[in-house]
Amino acid sequence: MPVIGFLHPSSPAEGYRVLQFRQGLKDAGFIDGENVIIEYRWADNQLDRLPTLAAELAQRRVAVIATGGFPSTFAAKAATATIPIVFVVAEDPVRLGLVTSLARPGGNLTGINFLAGELAAKRLELLREVVPAAVRIAVLVNPTNATYTESILRDVAAAAPAMGLQIQVLNASTTREIDAAFATLVSERSDALFLANDPFLIDRRVQLAQLAARHAVPATHQDRLYPEVGGLMSYGASVKDSWRQVGVYTGRILKGVKPRTCRSRSQRNSSWSSTFRPPGCSASPCLTSCWSPPTR
Repeated sequence: MPVIGFLHPSSPAEGYRVLQFRQGLKDAGFIDGENVIIEYRWADNQLDRLPTLAAELAQRRVAVIATGGFPSTFAAKAATATIPIVFVVAEDPVRLGLVTSLARPGGNLTGINFLAGELAAKRLELLREVVPAAVRIAVLVNPTNATYTESILRDVAAAAPAMGLQIQVLNASTTREIDAAFATLVSERSDALFLANDPFLIDRRVQLAQLAARHAVPATHQDRLYPEVGGLMSYGASVKDSWRQVGVYTGRILKGVKPRTCRSRSQRNSSWSSTFRPPGCSASPCLTSCWSPPTR
């Protein structure tokens, strides 16, 4: 049976990714343990482990590698130039250097961009509508995820002045550092909290939601999983749907389906998460999906 490598910076405790990935594979005709085997590699939020884990999958000679996030995708790309890689990332894959162009991706990578960075301004706008008097906005990022942190801070810094907002950057890459970040946020009287879409921060969403509620801090996240555990609100693409599509793409590669060029497709409102949408807000962003020809 063909073997699929699954590489992610988070932990297996976040099972929704695997469930959706398996469902996508099933949609493409593959069931784990029946006609395909999945080799999982989790970094448990220790990003420095990813190159070693990616190398293990490459040495295992898997048929295709599915990756989540920038660090995993870069690690897989560095580990192999021949094994097809299907990624899900939050930024433009062309700007990141993962693919040559959307029309002609080239190389051995393909995948999904769910546009988290491009929606930073909209998330700030919605947060401002919820808290009209807000001036000081704390932005919580994971400094160990340097690529995404740099991107989100750039997008937030560009959007904030037009709304009259002041940005305060807080860093956290451990549970204890999250507690410390909230202590700083409260002591400096920030009006609201903007949570970066980082795998570690998604994994710690229960802690974040409880701290935000305890300190009465309005907070927004990109992922709908945050309000599902008690957080205030979210706005962004459905990461669950993205993982399902990654499973479909992986199955198509296993079948040897002739690839198509990249495309943008509008998503129905049901695939976009927002527990709060002000009257008149009808934003419906797009996901960018790419096909890159398999090299094996």
